[in-house]
Amino acid sequence: MSIDRADLVVVGAGTVGGWASYFAKRAGAGRVVVLEQGLAGQGASSRAAGVVRAQGGRPATVALGRWSIDFYRGQAAEIGTDSGFRELGYLILAVTEEDERAGRARVEMQQREGLAVRWLDAAEASNLIPTLSADGHRGGSFIETDGCIDPPRNVRAYSLAMQAAGVELRERTAFTGLRTAPQPGGGTRVVGVETSAGPIATERVILTGGPSLRAVGRLAGLRIPAGAVRHTVAILEPSPAFGVERMPMVFDIGGGLYWRLEEGGLLFGWSDPDELPGEARSINWPAVDAARARLDALVPAARGLGLRKIWAATIDYTPDHLPIVGPAITPSGEPIGGVTIASAGGHGMMWGPGVARVAADLSLTGGTELVDVTDLGLDRFDQDGRSRLAADPIALPFPVNAWDDEVASAPR
Repeated sequence: MSIDRADLVVVGAGTVGGWASYFAKRAGAGRVVVLEQGLAGQGASSRAAGVVRAQGGRPATVALGRWSIDFYRGQAAEIGTDSGFRELGYLILAVTEEDERAGRARVEMQQREGLAVRWLDAAEASNLIPTLSADGHRGGSFIETDGCIDPPRNVRAYSLAMQAAGVELRERTAFTGLRTAPQPGGGTRVVGVETSAGPIATERVILTGGPSLRAVGRLAGLRIPAGAVRHTVAILEPSPAFGVERMPMVFDIGGGLYWRLEEGGLLFGWSDPDELPGEARSINWPAVDAARARLDALVPAARGLGLRKIWAATIDYTPDHLPIVGPAITPSGEPIGGVTIASAGGHGMMWGPGVARVAADLSLTGGTELVDVTDLGLDRFDQDGRSRLAADPIALPFPVNAWDDEVASAPR
């Protein structure tokens, strides 16, 4: 009986796993197999809001965002299709004095990293974005080149790219564990994966999974501090105020609320750090009312408009709101050779292609030139899942403990 073999097995066919398999194949990997327990892009990748920005809170996230935007821009020429990137511009709003202080310091860092970002005062921000209230904020940081993609189109794009590159996608095939072997010089290395359809021999594995990454890690004998939490997105009915070709997106960073143009109306989304983490599919209507009240205060043109669409999705997060990309490390601190962890930490559209490229680089060569990943590995977390790094300051207000949902109730 012949043994199924692959040069690389990628677990998860979401944004990170899909693009990682494509990048690895294009970089010379032989047989690349992607395992997906459901259907490609069926999870958070097709339910996101699609916001993409280079305005990161740390040099590493600036680099990931900028690389991802450049990739989105060049997709049509490279793969013959695209993820629907639209350049809209992005204002990260300051409401409080502390928001402004932190925002201006952040702009200085981003400018050192080469971003053409600038600070706008309240009057300049309101003049730039006519639907933004003239009061109730202190302006914010702005760059013209941030924008958004279309999440379902992104799933289509990486699915077509995988197919054209010769990646083998195995849907409805669950990853169930790793096969490892001791090495002559000490330590262990992966030699295969277990799946619901039988084993695959391989010496390279990339573990992704978005909100399910911690469960994937558990099957591999790892403790990965990646949590899951409800994220809600809604679209207001069309209005002449929003029926324009281009208007900058806005992120009310203190309120965890963002909005952008969509279908002649306004798309807005939010996360609530006080919610119990865990899988969530239902709508929290009191939270909708609170988000609408804040949106109406900052965007008067939104007042009185009905909801055209609304959905809740489960998205992933990490305790420090930063990506995880690096070698697999067991709870006892031992690395597993050949296994790479890749998580965009709830920013799959924003950092996904960059994280995927880094993961492919690390898996094939052990290094990457895209970003310094020294601090982005599992080794930054202690046994309680606490990170030694300060949280990325530009993120939705995710919970700070990735283990909370282990005691959560059934899916909500």
